Amino acid sequence: MIRTPLRPLARVLDARSRGENPDAIERENIRLRHEEMSDRARRRAEGRLLVLAVMFFCAFGVIGGRMAVLARTEPAEPRTSLAGADIFAQRADIVDREGRILATNFDTYSLYAQPQMMVDPATAVEKLVAIFPDLDRKRLLNNFTGTRKFLWIKRKMSPEQQQAVHDIGEPGLLFGPREMRLYPNGRLAAHVLGGAGFGREGVHAAEVVGVAGIEKFYDERLRDPARSNEPLVLSLDLSVQAAMERVLLGGMKIMNAKGAAGILMEVRTGEVLAVASLPDFDPNDRPALPVTGRPDDSPLFNRAVQGVYELGSTFKVFAVAQALDLGLVTPDTIINTKTPMTWGKFRIHDFRNYGPEQTVTNVIVKSSNVGTARIAMEIGGVRQRSFLEKLGFMEQSPLEITEAAGSKPLVPAKWSELSTMTISYGHGLSISPMHLAAAYATLVNGGRRVTPTLVHDRSHGPGDRVISEQTSAAMRKMLREVVSHGTASLGEVPGYAVGGKTGTADKPRINGKGYEKEKVLSTFASIFPSYDPKYVLVVSLDEPVETSGDEPRRTAGWTAVPVGAEIIRRVAPLLGLRPEIEPGELAVITQASN
Repeated sequence: MIRTPLRPLARVLDARSRGENPDAIERENIRLRHEEMSDRARRRAEGRLLVLAVMFFCAFGVIGGRMAVLARTEPAEPRTSLAGADIFAQRADIVDREGRILATNFDTYSLYAQPQMMVDPATAVEKLVAIFPDLDRKRLLNNFTGTRKFLWIKRKMSPEQQQAVHDIGEPGLLFGPREMRLYPNGRLAAHVLGGAGFGREGVHAAEVVGVAGIEKFYDERLRDPARSNEPLVLSLDLSVQAAMERVLLGGMKIMNAKGAAGILMEVRTGEVLAVASLPDFDPNDRPALPVTGRPDDSPLFNRAVQGVYELGSTFKVFAVAQALDLGLVTPDTIINTKTPMTWGKFRIHDFRNYGPEQTVTNVIVKSSNVGTARIAMEIGGVRQRSFLEKLGFMEQSPLEITEAAGSKPLVPAKWSELSTMTISYGHGLSISPMHLAAAYATLVNGGRRVTPTLVHDRSHGPGDRVISEQTSAAMRKMLREVVSHGTASLGEVPGYAVGGKTGTADKPRINGKGYEKEKVLSTFASIFPSYDPKYVLVVSLDEPVETSGDEPRRTAGWTAVPVGAEIIRRVAPLLGLRPEIEPGELAVITQASN
């Protein structure tokens, strides 16, 4: 910047020549310089004030705009989720093999309150309690008259309840749209479906997530927005499921049983057409998990899958099938069945004395513990364990429900000779009824491994070979003999040639020390029709007592077998099976001479 001198020489000389005072020039220049400096300072201050004014205007504009947006938006309950994450409420339907709805979605509303907007909180509380009797009157009034700005009242409600709340006319009671999971068949197939609940929630949306059963197992697939219009098709048949559950419930009551389980499975594909566990529950109103008592006291307990039991004499067919397949015996081989059988200090008894000798077929038909134990000793523990492993008895059930993770069989820590004998007739190794159904399907379908499944898929088929077709045919004949002449004679259903095996096992105490007195688990594992099996049915009753006679009877032949027979009688026509005359052996034809 060029600075103007205060006493310019030219002007000073000029002023002296005219007789003027040169100091006046200096004072004038000082005044002009001060005015210029003042003008610059003023302009600088005005610029700064303008910038600050613009900044304050923008800041207050943003704050005001945000306040306006919030004022027009209804408040949402705080939730732990990623900021800006969308809530996808749509969930795919679940249907049975015929396309009938098992689980779908239902549009409803949630009820929440903004207490600061309420006109008459006390009256609103009284009317709400009348509509929803489960609400706590005192707690609700405290929330309405306290400092809370937002309050959930009901996550879901019926249209009738919504209208009743609307009629209260309280501006502080507001509704938010909801999509909830609906099970239109109520308790039917409850343990398979499991149930669903809410995950992340907002005022205008809620995430529906599976909490148990197949809903939880396939939760990611059912919540996939790209597949929301693609229903999950199960192997269940709704009509067959309903018929089996009704008969099973009636049988449980008649036999005074504590609980019951039933499984109906295709022998070649492993597809489960019906599976039930009683007592059951309504997945629309799923009860809370119990915190005390035995696990199987809860209706949430799935006896067909989670129930791991010693299944008694139903195991005998596996020892005989393995011995036949190894060529150790034939159906007509004579076995020593003299009872009791002594091993060290242990004795093995039969239910009754069947005589000193029986054929292998009669060991199954009469259900001889001693005969089966002797056959098992011929097989040996190593080969026995390997065979049972091929049948899936060393791993949890692969069924597509979360509860299957708890179906791990209980295997003895040391597979001794005594274990080999007792396991052969169903004591010392605990499995679930689902394991048993799959193993029976393997034995009778020609000898190929079956994997149980709840998903309907035409590509399902038998797996690796476990036994030969000849052994499988022999086992089918033996199982038929058990029903026609043996311990399961009450299982006969005219026209359907039922085959099967009974099993009665003492219940172990909950502390694992010994067995309960006069408490058993009775099981009937059956096939039909036995000459060309299409289906396996397993029925299990917990602590049954048949009281029609002079003395109570608990064995499977008197308890589980009649229930199984009635189920077959009801469901066989639904499965498209027509009653047929059972094919017999061809008569020996001889030519007579003239």
